[in-house]
Amino acid sequence: MPERYRVQLDRDVLTAKGPEAATFLQGQLSQDVLGLADGGHAWSWLLAPAGKVEALVRVWRRDPASWVIETDAGWGEAVLTRLDRFKLRTKVDLAPSPASVEAWRGVGLPPPPAVGVLVADPPWPGVAGVDVLRLESVGPEDDLPSISAEEYEAERILSGIPRMGAELTDKTIPAETGLVPLTVNFTKGCYTGQELVARIDSRGGHVPRHLRGLRLGEDVAAGTELFDGETSVGTVTSVARSEQHGWVGLGYVKRGIEPPRRVEAGAQRVSTEVVALPS
Repeated sequence: MPERYRVQLDRDVLTAKGPEAATFLQGQLSQDVLGLADGGHAWSWLLAPAGKVEALVRVWRRDPASWVIETDAGWGEAVLTRLDRFKLRTKVDLAPSPASVEAWRGVGLPPPPAVGVLVADPPWPGVAGVDVLRLESVGPEDDLPSISAEEYEAERILSGIPRMGAELTDKTIPAETGLVPLTVNFTKGCYTGQELVARIDSRGGHVPRHLRGLRLGEDVAAGTELFDGETSVGTVTSVARSEQHGWVGLGYVKRGIEPPRRVEAGAQRVSTEVVALPS
């Protein structure tokens, strides 16, 4: 793995434009988007009314009437449908965007282009680098080497960032993911799905399961059960090969299994260590 690299991310991008775009997003997202400066960004949940996850998104403010929303590939249409359903007579236009997102990782990176981009620094907590949202077709300005999608998947797993369709489904609640400090503002006022998030937080954040890192003795499939003796204690959600750590994964593990803890995966009883995130 090179010390510095770039990778084209597989993301769906939407725009929200109009005089009421800011207040509309404020009422739909768990973050305080009204507190963002021009060019600023925030990770946020888009939730169902009952508080379950519709999508993990990153929202960017271009100016008070122009916003960009991005999410994992394949989920942009669902996000657009969900937002349209709650728009009613609000003066905001929602649409897909051809914008693209790149991850630039490492220390001492070249500066991103001066125009036509938005930059997230840092992209994830504790990660050296930036994410570059290209709003228009701007060619590469540097010689950063690329890495494969498989190598980047291992980096995502080690950073503990959940992915839609893997760690995040319509059964997920935000408190299970460990991302509430990154994605929720508890003083911003009302938003769709707020009640469940606030109630769990007021009770100390206790949930039956937590997203954890996994260090596996060999490759296993997503969906593989985790066992403590004969007791099922969780499920693997993602696995990838890390150059430094071997087979690494993410999975939901029952509350009583605190890292570091040795468990076993699947019928083959693959030796697995449950670790805290980021791992």
